[in-house]
Amino acid sequence: MEQKLRLLPYEVNAVIEVVSEVPKGVELIAAPKVWENSKGNGITVAILDTGCDVTHPDLSGRIIGGRNFTRDDNGDPDVYTDYNGHGTHVAGTIAAIHNGTGVVGVAPEANLLIVKVLDRNGSGQYDWIIKGINFAVEQKVDIISMSLGGPTDVPELHQAIQNAIANGVLVVCAAGNEGDGQSSSDELSYPGSYNEVISVGSINLQRRSSNFSNSNNEIDLVAPGEEILSTYLNGKYANLSGTSMATPHVTGALALIKDIANKNFERELTETELYAQLIKRTLPLGNSPKLEGNGLLYLTVEEYLSEVFNERISAQVLNS
Repeated sequence: MEQKLRLLPYEVNAVIEVVSEVPKGVELIAAPKVWENSKGNGITVAILDTGCDVTHPDLSGRIIGGRNFTRDDNGDPDVYTDYNGHGTHVAGTIAAIHNGTGVVGVAPEANLLIVKVLDRNGSGQYDWIIKGINFAVEQKVDIISMSLGGPTDVPELHQAIQNAIANGVLVVCAAGNEGDGQSSSDELSYPGSYNEVISVGSINLQRRSSNFSNSNNEIDLVAPGEEILSTYLNGKYANLSGTSMATPHVTGALALIKDIANKNFERELTETELYAQLIKRTLPLGNSPKLEGNGLLYLTVEEYLSEVFNERISAQVLNS
């Protein structure tokens, strides 16, 4: 299967030597507010991407292994080094360690399985992606994160994803960056447009829909995807933009949700039940569902709505 699947177009806004902060995207989805209950401990996420800078100080402690399915490093399956930067950035948003320096991810105690399916140029054969999905399922991961896509609906890719879902693995995919800012048009990218996956669109840090974010009826929710600060190559950091950057916010959030739900329900929730728990934690932004799906990921929706309710009651009392 020689057809190619590529990184979704994304923008590198800036590369930074040293930082020490909780990224604004992580704050915008209210992740720090739930860290008292969970940081994703015991949840394993497979990142299907360009590999990872496994020596990055914010990531090395979270990586539990990986596999290379590309021809980089002469196809050595045990070398999954990132020469592109994209995969390292995604990994940091999901699970950068909370160590007081650098950045922190949404689920800073989640385990990362690095599955390199895109080469240094950000390109990969469909065979590599399919093998990567099947490998992740065999490793019994909890979540698969894919910030990649292409215009072609390949049945074998769809079947691999369906198999992952059947095995209880949540699959989170970027919606794509071919959008024109209009909800009236449909831009389809695969695997993000498959009904079985959780398809993530992008907003900016002011909660406005990103002009580049694809619109279609398969969008499930949106997350921050512009000027996102995360880990990068050679121990550095970078601000990147794209639905590729929105996706790992949702992946990390699912790690937190699954850990909390398992504790509260005292059993493993099904993929359908976990999806329902995710959608419960969204806030409508007033856009078309084709742009925002169920709305913005917000991990403490009940607390937010309670605050809004109390503010309105207080305003009514003051005005009476």
